[in-house]
Amino acid sequence: MTTLTLIGKPDCHLCDVASEVVDQVIAEMPDAAAESIEIVEASIQDDPALYELWWEKIPVVLIDGEFHAHWRVSPDRLRTALEEKISACTERTE
Repeated sequence: MTTLTLIGKPDCHLCDVASEVVDQVIAEMPDAAAESIEIVEASIQDDPALYELWWEKIPVVLIDGEFHAHWRVSPDRLRTALEEKISACTERTE
C-alpha cells in the first residue's frame, strides 16, 4: 500500500486545487493501482507539528512520508511518482 498524504487547511484555495489534482490522477489510474493508494488528508490547524513544518508551504503532498510537492501539484509529476512507487512495491512483493 502506498500512502499519499495531502497536508493543508480548510478554506485554502490551493489546497482545494491540490485535492482535485490528486482525485483526478487517482481516477485516471488502473483500478489495481488506484486501490493500492491510501489518501490521507491532514490539516495544519489540527496538528501543531504539521503547522510548524509546513505552514508556509501548504498544500504539501507526501508519498509514503517523503516530500513530493508543495503549493502547486503537477498532475503529470504526481502520476509518474505514484506509478514508480507502486511499481517498486510490486517488484518487492514478487
